[in-house]
Amino acid sequence: MIRVSGNTIEVSGEMNATTAAGLLAAGRPGAGDWMVDLAGVTHADSSAVAVLLDWLRASRRAGGRLSFRGVPSGVVSLARLYGVDEFLPLEPAAAP
Repeated sequence: MIRVSGNTIEVSGEMNATTAAGLLAAGRPGAGDWMVDLAGVTHADSSAVAVLLDWLRASRRAGGRLSFRGVPSGVVSLARLYGVDEFLPLEPAAAP
């Protein structure tokens, strides 16, 4: 689920192969500075990394800047594994 509040895109629920297409369309930011808050994500797989990369690419094409906060540790680990963590401005979720 996506909720936009000002220049913050809040994502909640699952980010996986089943939800990726809907998330791609609903969360794509435009121009300006945007923050994507992933603190509400309950489960994520490698599709989440693909969605984040697409959003980042779309934001840059529109002349915007995008950052991510509250990123689940599993998504951070996958981004590192795939070697794309250096491209994604990820702020991991706080440890419980």
